[in-house]
Amino acid sequence: MNVLRVIAVLLSLFVSAYWAHPANAATTQPNIVFILADDLAWSDLGCYGHSWHRTPNIDQLADRGIRFTNAYASAPICSASRASLLTGKTTASLGFEFVTKNAPGRQNIDAPTLLSAPPLTLNLDLSERTIAERLGDLGYQTAFFGKWHLNQHHERYLGWSPTHGPKQQGFQFAEEDFGAHPYSWGRTPQVPIDDVGVYGEDSMVERVCRYIRQPHDQPYFVMASSFYVHTPVRTPLKWLTNYYDENIPLDATNRPNRIRYAAFLETFDHHVGKILRAVEASGKSQNTLVVFFSDNGGHPEYTANAPWRGSKWNLYEGGIRVPLIVKWPGHAQPNTKCDQPTAGYDLASTFVQVAGGDFSSSEGQAISLNPDSNINNAKRDLIWHFPYYHPETGYAKAKPTIGVNDFVVSKTKPQSAIRRGNYKLIWFAEDDRVELYDLSSDLSEQNDLSETKPEKSTELKTSLHRYLQEHHARMAKPR
Repeated sequence: MNVLRVIAVLLSLFVSAYWAHPANAATTQPNIVFILADDLAWSDLGCYGHSWHRTPNIDQLADRGIRFTNAYASAPICSASRASLLTGKTTASLGFEFVTKNAPGRQNIDAPTLLSAPPLTLNLDLSERTIAERLGDLGYQTAFFGKWHLNQHHERYLGWSPTHGPKQQGFQFAEEDFGAHPYSWGRTPQVPIDDVGVYGEDSMVERVCRYIRQPHDQPYFVMASSFYVHTPVRTPLKWLTNYYDENIPLDATNRPNRIRYAAFLETFDHHVGKILRAVEASGKSQNTLVVFFSDNGGHPEYTANAPWRGSKWNLYEGGIRVPLIVKWPGHAQPNTKCDQPTAGYDLASTFVQVAGGDFSSSEGQAISLNPDSNINNAKRDLIWHFPYYHPETGYAKAKPTIGVNDFVVSKTKPQSAIRRGNYKLIWFAEDDRVELYDLSSDLSEQNDLSETKPEKSTELKTSLHRYLQEHHARMAKPR
């Protein structure tokens, strides 16, 4: 039992009930393959209960590992979420809460707003220590492929900066490539594909697979940061869109967009399958930790985020609840489910601890993986901070309220949130208003308890603001 307890705390992102610990388990550092999806909703995958999306490769990964049901992105938007997970700090602590832009400045909203958001953060500060830098210090070879989105756009949208790109943040190998995502279509003419089962090649995915299959004389950490399923949602796979046109219910809301999105998602699943097969082909799969995660919730115009309320860009569950799947032969028990709440900023400390290092941070909510620590998850706070408005263009016409499966872009206003146990409180900066929900009985955040449970509301609001003040969080301020 003592051995079980030590290992469980050492891997403190995961509760001991979900881990197998063979007596003769290898003590060598595992390879780490981190697959990051873009805008993938919690409810998009077959293994999370979607009724018509086909995601066989990701579902198989879940069958062979642990599927987390209470996993959260660090932010409801791309750049902020990625900065947080790479550093193990909350967005409030980092001062990186929105997306990167072409030039410094402030938000330019196309309608009057009560508050002014903080100045835009363009680059992840080089003083921040990333997963790659920490693992490099532990003898790992580190590699990055795909979407970076943590520097001011260089020469083109999402272009890597020569001063703040992956190689300046600890990744020894990094290759910039949009692959077959529609971001590349302006340079690569697309030919419709009619043959059933043919997906075409994706050069970014091929780079990842070649890296994994090649010989390695040291453990490696590779981050496969996909552009899928971020807009624009387009596909040349006519056979796949035809399949979903025939199988998605005729009365499905926003059906044309959801047909295209389903085909887009299945293409992404195919890419994930190629990466997983490369791990098997490498001959090192038994000593390889595979982690699958999404940077934020789903786009409201393309996917249903139910049972969660909201979507990408806001702090209701639909904006931040995401899939997390972990496979590690000999450690993660196959086909198990974990309900432990966890957030993207836990991944950095987890990877470092698995590699044999120590990442005890007093900042943010990165878990201290000290074998002597005693973490009480019921008392642990998860924190989110989004002091911005969205959308910047179209705010005036956006839907004023945020519901469940609205399939439209809603007005998101500066807000912060805290989850403690089953309770979640959202604080709205414009009017100093709070909403309180019990997620154990109200998955869709429909029953605001802030007035019926004033003591709990005050308790969580006080804790949230104390955290924001202690970490010098940037706040939206009156104009």
